[in-house]
Amino acid sequence: MNSARETWFLLLSVPFYIIVIGAEILLSNWQHKKFYSLKETLWNIYLMLINAGLDVLLRWLFYISVLTWCYNHQFFKIEAAWMYWFTLFILEDIAFYFEHRVDHYCRIFWAVHVTHHSSEEFNLSTGFRSSALQPAYRFIYLMPLALMGFHPLDIVFMYSLTQTYGILVHTQYINKMPRWFEAVFVSPSHHRVHHASNIIYLDKNMGMCLIVWDKIFGSFQEELKEEPVKYGLTKPVENHSHPLRIIFHEWQNISTDLRKKTTFATKLKYLFMPPGWSHDGSSKTSAQLRKELK
Repeated sequence: MNSARETWFLLLSVPFYIIVIGAEILLSNWQHKKFYSLKETLWNIYLMLINAGLDVLLRWLFYISVLTWCYNHQFFKIEAAWMYWFTLFILEDIAFYFEHRVDHYCRIFWAVHVTHHSSEEFNLSTGFRSSALQPAYRFIYLMPLALMGFHPLDIVFMYSLTQTYGILVHTQYINKMPRWFEAVFVSPSHHRVHHASNIIYLDKNMGMCLIVWDKIFGSFQEELKEEPVKYGLTKPVENHSHPLRIIFHEWQNISTDLRKKTTFATKLKYLFMPPGWSHDGSSKTSAQLRKELK
């Protein structure tokens, strides 16, 4: 039954994505907004396929087998169906928030996640610009849910549902949602901030569905009229058109930093400190850059 449910979800979601993305492409071209380019859209598809292929390869090896082991050793169980699904949504959303936060504040994980931020365009297809290698470790954040009595296939299904929402907020066509909505949920405005390279916006608004985690943990930033969003990275990827460099460019940068004549402890910092950290001040983290603005 659970496998059939995910199959039906896939069969329904694929044509839905084709329709909404196709509509946004047609509308943006008709209005001469230039939200899409063929090159960047093809890169988004390429990265999505790499991510999906790895996800399928590892699903039974890691996701189902490891989560099933955790589920078989559960220490907690919710009997009421409505409470089960509501709690799973809340816990999975906060698990994504902390995964996303680690991706932004630990350089070796940023080296994986950076591909999602490397486009200077922002549209619905950007939601498919996946962190290609993320399936290799994402299951770690889901293990506590299985230990709490949530079935592995239910966890994967809920992740698919929340990912759908996460894709739909990648749009410039919605300015602001109602205030009550933006107080609780991630909106397109919130997520435009997340994809910005403006210093004030760096490493902000990391929630998938709920923005409340950003407000609780101090990573929230409103989109400001006086600060138009500039999409992409603070330092654009060199040789952007190389199919491997677009995935591994930050790993190459890490390798360069590790070859510097420094102590072992300093080399570890180049792996685990936030992106931009340097022992000699030659590059700066987002927090350091924001401090310089004040």
